[in-house]
Amino acid sequence: MKRFWETVSLSRTDAGHTVLLDGKPMNLPTGTRLLVGPEALAEAIAEEWRTAGGGVGGAMSFNDTPLTRLAGTAQERIAPDPLPTIDAIARYGESDMLCYRAPSPRPLVDRQTQDWQPWLDWAALTYDAPLRVGEGIAYVRQHQDSIAALRRAVASYGPYMLAGLGIAVPSLGSLVLGLALAEGVLDAEDAHRLGALEELFEVEQWGDDEDGAARRESVRQDILMAARFMALSRM
Repeated sequence: MKRFWETVSLSRTDAGHTVLLDGKPMNLPTGTRLLVGPEALAEAIAEEWRTAGGGVGGAMSFNDTPLTRLAGTAQERIAPDPLPTIDAIARYGESDMLCYRAPSPRPLVDRQTQDWQPWLDWAALTYDAPLRVGEGIAYVRQHQDSIAALRRAVASYGPYMLAGLGIAVPSLGSLVLGLALAEGVLDAEDAHRLGALEELFEVEQWGDDEDGAARRESVRQDILMAARFMALSRM
């Protein structure tokens, strides 16, 4: 579609912030007015629309407005009933990637222990949720108290943070890394490196290929966007 507006501004109300395009409130595709709670997030969304398309008449796509789309998800899909989203995110704790270690080679095993174990220790201390570690791909059954504690952690977040976690956790394959990202104790680039640890190790050994590199970059961009969305939602 083409950009047809000249000015972008914000209107602040008790219900939230409304993005105005040439003075008219922005609506979501369903026709519902977009209302954004966190001011920093609303400002960032407004900036997306200021730069989208490069100016009046410029071609743009919804890929130019990822924060807007995620805010819309939070408002329309999560806020009315957050429980399905909480359940879907929390379920990753039952098979968190960090709990599955390679049997070999030794350099990979050592790297997983060195890079992953500190985050499992963090989850144990932060949420009283120690997780068991296994070798290979055999299912590791976690203690129900730990899973319940991680679910409570997820359930403590509002719709905006849940929307960000809904992108970050599946992209990382780890609820623990997603929670660390949400809490701001883990950098997005480091989170991506940890989530892609095994693949990056294989690249070091055997070289990369174009498809694999493109896939990792797509995942990286998703993680960066989710991390930024959550950071703006905390402000």
